[in-house]
Amino acid sequence: MGDPQRFGIVEFDEQGRAISLEEKPDHPKSHYAVTGVYFYDHQVVDFAAQVRPSVKNELVITDLNQLYLERSQLSVEMLGRGVAWLDAGTHASLLEASNFVQAVEHRQGLMIACPEEIAYQLGYITAEQVYQIARKMGETEYSAYLLRLIKNSHTR
Repeated sequence: MGDPQRFGIVEFDEQGRAISLEEKPDHPKSHYAVTGVYFYDHQVVDFAAQVRPSVKNELVITDLNQLYLERSQLSVEMLGRGVAWLDAGTHASLLEASNFVQAVEHRQGLMIACPEEIAYQLGYITAEQVYQIARKMGETEYSAYLLRLIKNSHTR
């Protein structure tokens, strides 16, 4: 990661446990960015009430995560090989993310994060529901993808 000063950074001990968090450090203790996928327990409301605005008058998620770390209740998972984390916080990073998604979708013929496809594959909606959703969209690249999805699932 070439610009850690744009991210929250987590440092790990030898056992892979988080030992420090820094928000946009000038001199990061590690090269591991906190990606922004968070799952909290029931304590989060009380902890969030303790978070105070930063110097820039912003509420910083790292401060909330720090409260969990201080209580030895923070669990941080490393994203594995094959997982892509895309930042879109600057014009350049938004363009990079867009180009990445376009290249993967074009080369693989699969859409990234298609909610209807995910719901269909998990059994939350039926092929008929996917069909109805696609028909309501009119003739778009997205609706054509959904129609191919259900057509191909019936030919396997």
